[in-house]
Amino acid sequence: MDGSATRMTVVVPTYREAENIPLLVRRLEAVRDAQGWELDVLFMDDDSRDGSAETVEKLNLPWVRLVTRTTDRGLSTAVLDGLRRAGGELLVVMDADLSHPPETLPAMLECLNGGADFVIGSRFIKGGTTDDDWGLFRWLNSRVATMLAYPLTTVKDPMSGFFMLRRQTFEQGKDYNPIGYKIGLELLVKCGCRHAEEVPIHFADRQLGVSKLTLAEQFRYLQHIRRLYIHRFELIASLAQFLLVGASGLGVNLALLTALLSASIPTRVSIVLAIALSMLWNFFLNRRLSFSYARDRSVLKQLWGFVTACSAGAAVNYLVAIWALPMVKYPQLAAAIGVASGTGFNFLASRLWVFKRSHVVTKASAEHVGTSRGA
Repeated sequence: MDGSATRMTVVVPTYREAENIPLLVRRLEAVRDAQGWELDVLFMDDDSRDGSAETVEKLNLPWVRLVTRTTDRGLSTAVLDGLRRAGGELLVVMDADLSHPPETLPAMLECLNGGADFVIGSRFIKGGTTDDDWGLFRWLNSRVATMLAYPLTTVKDPMSGFFMLRRQTFEQGKDYNPIGYKIGLELLVKCGCRHAEEVPIHFADRQLGVSKLTLAEQFRYLQHIRRLYIHRFELIASLAQFLLVGASGLGVNLALLTALLSASIPTRVSIVLAIALSMLWNFFLNRRLSFSYARDRSVLKQLWGFVTACSAGAAVNYLVAIWALPMVKYPQLAAAIGVASGTGFNFLASRLWVFKRSHVVTKASAEHVGTSRGA
């Protein structure tokens, strides 16, 4: 299978990129003609109203289309929408700001034909470069973001928005749930890609238009990374969040107890109130973080189940500690074993009972998952 025999669709998400569109099309056309490819371009525009639609219309090229999106806007959703609409068996995603060189597409296709299931235009492998005016903050931001993705992939530039894959690879992915702008990392993880390769590129700074990278987008990236960790390492990630919530609950308990005692509240009453309030803290934080997939269900039922599970966990804690006491030298060790057992019980009870996953798929969700390529 080669580029001359297979249709390639280049998906380009845009927002106020009217100045760059003709320049990008010109460069793609040069590659298309030189390679003899059946290549088409699909601009997915988030209702820019800057003349982008008129620019594409004036180009009057049958292989260049623009879709104006007025709902569910955002770079990642635009790319997913475009990939579903794409007609090609070879799928490419790239930015409109001319930072990604179309001239690299032949080398990327060669990697794909050589056995790769995901090919990245990379700034950070040997031969890859960026413009000289990258400041320290921008360089550090990129490196930190890449480091955070290492548990998910070993590629050098997982942040790249320039990549190529086959339609069958895209269609084998599931549970797409991107947030922010790093859709390439989402696909790399959710499509179960096992053989990703990188092709060096020169990443050029935009000359026209305005960058869409903001501080808010960087916070969204952190949310996105958390989602991908949970997808890839679900049990470990949930347990880690559960333990962190528990540690924060202990801090809340001690702080509340200190405050109540300083307000001359009787000791026994203070202990009970501190336990109750810290338990509520743990419940709502676990519902928000550790088991966020269950947030749409009855709060009262979950709260009752959580309190019941924690009460049973306290009993497990006590009984295990008493059981371990004769077998260890120090009572503190027996207590620690009890705490670990109680915590493990609480986690399993929360995961399997209080916040158990629902396997019911709504009609809307099924229709969304089943969306296929457009015309």
